[in-house]
Amino acid sequence: MSDKKTADQDGGRPGRRAPLIAAAVAIVAALGITAAVGLGGDDTAPGTKGGAVAEVSGGTDNDKAATVLDRPFTKPDLVLTDTKGEKYDLRAATKGKPTLVYFGYTHCPDVCPLTMSNIAIARKQLPKTDQDKLQVVFVTTDPERDTAAELGKWLPAAGDPSFVGLTGDFKTIQAGARSIGIGIDPAKKEKDGSVVSMHGAQVIAFSPTTDQGYVLYGENTSADDYAKDLPKLIKGENP
Repeated sequence: MSDKKTADQDGGRPGRRAPLIAAAVAIVAALGITAAVGLGGDDTAPGTKGGAVAEVSGGTDNDKAATVLDRPFTKPDLVLTDTKGEKYDLRAATKGKPTLVYFGYTHCPDVCPLTMSNIAIARKQLPKTDQDKLQVVFVTTDPERDTAAELGKWLPAAGDPSFVGLTGDFKTIQAGARSIGIGIDPAKKEKDGSVVSMHGAQVIAFSPTTDQGYVLYGENTSADDYAKDLPKLIKGENP
C-alpha cells in the first residue's frame, strides 16, 4: 500500500508520489489503497479494535474494485464546518444513510478531482430516490487553503452540488482520518514555492444499516466500478 504525495502550485503542477510508512495492513498493494498509520504519533486508531488495521473479508479479488473488511471502521467522530459555514456533525448528519467519505484537498492536480468526478458520474446513474439517499462527504486535508467558500466553489465543479465539503482544525481532521486508517500530514511549502500535501487516497463506504465503514476503494476505482457497486452499498450489502 502506498500513500499519495502531491506537489502543486497555485497554477497547478503535476503531482509527485512517495510512500509513507504503513503498519500491519492486510490489503494487497495492487489495489492502490492506503491504510497508513505511524505518521509521527499514536498509531492506535480510536474506534477500531487493536488500531487502524484493515482486514480483507474472504481474501482478495484483484478483479474487484471493492475490498470488504472483516473489521469495519467506526464512523469518525468529526464535527467540522460545511460549505455554508455551518457546523456539521458527521455521525449525526449521516446516521442511517449510505455514506462515502474521502479525505483530499482542492489544489490536488489529479487523484482528488478524478475521484470526485467518478463518484458523481456513478451517482447520476442511480434512480432519483437512491441519489437522494447517498451521502458523499469530502473532508479537506489542507484546511488552511480550503476554506468553506473554497470548498463550495470546487466541489460542484469537481464532483456534484450534493456533495458535502468539510473544513476545520487540521489536528481534528487528522485524528478523524487516522481513526479509519487514513494517513495525512500537514501541507508543507517547499523552497521552490510549491505546496506538498500527503494523504491517503481511499474512499470508505459506510453502511446505512450499521453506520460502519465496511468497504474500501482505492484511487484506481473507475466510474463504472462505483456505478456497479452503489446500488448494493445503498442497501448496506456487500458489493
